[in-house]
Amino acid sequence: MALTKTGQLAVRREQAESNWQAKSVAELYITVGMGTCGLAAGARDTWAAIEAELEKRDLSAVVSQVGCVGMCSYEPMVELQTRGKPRVNYGGVTAPNVPEIFASYFEEANLRDSVVVGRAVPSVTQWNGHTLQSVSFVDPESEDKIAFHRKQLRVVLSNCGLIDPESIDDYLAVNGYEALQSVLSDMTPEEVIQEVTNSGLRGRGGGGFPAGVKWGLARKTQRWPKYVICNADEGDPGAFMDRSVLEGDPHSVIEGMIIAGYAIGAQAGYIYCRAEYPLAIARLEIALSMARELGLLGKDILGSGFDFDIVVKEGAGAFVCGEETALMASIQGERGQPWPRPPYPAVSGLWNQPSNVNNVKSYAYVPRIIRMGAEWFKNLGTEGSPGTAVFALTGMVNRTGLIEVPMGITLHDIIYDVGGGIPLGNRLKAVQTGGPLGGCLPEEYLDTPVDFDSLRAAGAVMGSGGMIVADETTCMVEFAKYFLKFACDESCGKCPPCRIGSTRMLEILERIAAGKGKPEDIDRIRHLARGMQNGSLCALGQLTPSPVLSVLRHFEEEFWAHISEARCPSASCQMLVRAPCVSACPAGVDAPAYLALVAQGRYAEALAVHRDSNPFAMICGRVCPAFCEDVCRRGQIDESIAIRQVKRFMADLYYAEPWTPPQLAPPKNIKVAIVGAGPCGLTAALRLAQQGYEVTVFERMPQPGGMMTYGIPAYRLPREPLFAEIDHIRRAGVDIRCNLELGTDFTIKSLKDEGYQAIVLALGAHRSRSLGIHGEQKKGVYHGVQMLRDIALGSLPDLSGKRVVVVGGGDTAMDAARSAWRLGA
Repeated sequence: MALTKTGQLAVRREQAESNWQAKSVAELYITVGMGTCGLAAGARDTWAAIEAELEKRDLSAVVSQVGCVGMCSYEPMVELQTRGKPRVNYGGVTAPNVPEIFASYFEEANLRDSVVVGRAVPSVTQWNGHTLQSVSFVDPESEDKIAFHRKQLRVVLSNCGLIDPESIDDYLAVNGYEALQSVLSDMTPEEVIQEVTNSGLRGRGGGGFPAGVKWGLARKTQRWPKYVICNADEGDPGAFMDRSVLEGDPHSVIEGMIIAGYAIGAQAGYIYCRAEYPLAIARLEIALSMARELGLLGKDILGSGFDFDIVVKEGAGAFVCGEETALMASIQGERGQPWPRPPYPAVSGLWNQPSNVNNVKSYAYVPRIIRMGAEWFKNLGTEGSPGTAVFALTGMVNRTGLIEVPMGITLHDIIYDVGGGIPLGNRLKAVQTGGPLGGCLPEEYLDTPVDFDSLRAAGAVMGSGGMIVADETTCMVEFAKYFLKFACDESCGKCPPCRIGSTRMLEILERIAAGKGKPEDIDRIRHLARGMQNGSLCALGQLTPSPVLSVLRHFEEEFWAHISEARCPSASCQMLVRAPCVSACPAGVDAPAYLALVAQGRYAEALAVHRDSNPFAMICGRVCPAFCEDVCRRGQIDESIAIRQVKRFMADLYYAEPWTPPQLAPPKNIKVAIVGAGPCGLTAALRLAQQGYEVTVFERMPQPGGMMTYGIPAYRLPREPLFAEIDHIRRAGVDIRCNLELGTDFTIKSLKDEGYQAIVLALGAHRSRSLGIHGEQKKGVYHGVQMLRDIALGSLPDLSGKRVVVVGGGDTAMDAARSAWRLGA
């Protein structure tokens, strides 16, 4: 008696499960990551080298390809498993490294170039008798999950890295098409829709609209034919979530689409995938062909009387075709431009027929939800955003790659626990979620839960899953300009608010980034944004201003630095920055110039270059915080140049030679008074004297120098070189008068009466910042700035034998601690 189609599938499943078990007990089982990231890193050559090594060692093995496990920075990845030994996954396995990993696995030799990513272990979730398998990696020593996997929860990515994406048997062995069989045999279309609705699944394409509600609307529209469409366009910069699912687990998307077709009453489906994804398209076509051969697509699927088939439509790479109506226009052979809505696709979509459009990940969740149950899915994530979120984590983060985390996890956990933090110990500046139409959030928003509603409330969006991390070296004006340029280039041009508004806004940002911005430009950006948000036809135009507005909201001071000072604080804008070290220096000293002169032995010329910007070369060589070294480009290769030490070297060479600053202009016979003899007042006095003015500096303390004299202890800044530098300024003709206090010994009026035609106030900031805590004014609490001043004035506090607690860890705190120790504390 001939088997039914369902019976044939059951037999095939048994065979597939048997073959799957055979792999796990094979003499040697090897998997190679053959996603786009692995192939780009040389996985094909690695595969060939593995076959050569097997032949050389006379070993028989089952060698299988798998999709990306998300750890893209470790590709090519190879896993070895043999009886009696644990499964070990190796990263960075290029062809020349293959003998090395075989020697490491079989002979326990040391690795030189490859790394052990971890010991691969199966992760099995069980719920109501159903299982969900995935792969995770544990540290071989601690047996704990490695940091990259510790807070992940792989659902939609569960098969990626586990199965051969070009084998339908592998998919069947991990419960593939079990949900479809259950739906066709035991559930009505309405029950399927209700189950998806109960799960709380929200569309993962960016909008977050409940998938079950969308399916229900398409079901209720009584016109045929109907269409199921999968949006696999994925045009966001830095995004590769959908691509990885299609490359690593194409059958889950196909199964989800067939179930959706059954639920809404459709007989045809389209997968719209950009042509730049050739591997994803090739594996989709293989998967579709295999599904047809097994009777899972086409006529009378599994003997249910339900007909459904799927066609892959290649897109030309227009970002706007990620918008559902533009996507449908493209499928119809028209120009990819949005349609006005309503009517919505559920009523009138492809060829004016009812259509359901969901994202790749949305469909891939459906078989898991049907198999495991709606309650299982609802228990993942948060009440308003059940399930998991898949992100392409990119940018300035140590562990880039593809991750899947439960909804509700914080941005901090993603960036620092999963992503491993910021490279080179830099500080996080912002994180962009939602792709080029999303919003960026600064460091203070790190505790924001990652879900649809929380991100929207914070001023960002979930989007389809792009997450780009920016560190302190990122210019936020340039950051916003990058996304705006992308959106501007990708505008279809159909509606003027988007076409013209984005162009005008980009022109303004380019002008600001070049240091030619105007104060009114900020208001112009906001005005254009309102017009685009209110008047654009589709979400691309409505959301194009979002990255710019979010950057303005959190980093407006950077815009003003570009506009008012023609300065890029992050040293990124090419038109404003010669070198990062110059931009980072508060005095704008041309470090590359004097470093080059020192290298040539032209020390006097080098010192002159420094003094052109900052007359205190000897002092800076001793106590400068060296912001320049923090951003030195050499540090990206090995170590930053010791700029401060070079500065001290060249300055100390001429320590004994009195320097008379050159006068750049003839005497003007105009008197100028400067109140305050700190670094600011003395520098202003020197520059004015060089311009020919008669300058007198009034200082209330016994010695000039301000905080250089009374805020930095002598053990760190000896007074002899300090006063030697100040004497240089005196030789320029500056008269420095000490022990004269404004308001006591002289007034602004008295200075005017004495003939001073200009008065510069350089009063400094000689007070400690209050902590604002209870008990701060109690006896025994000594503010650091006051303590250092008292020591400089010779009023030494009695600390001998006393226990001292220092609150703080900055320069003042460290100087106070070291001074207290010197005083016997």
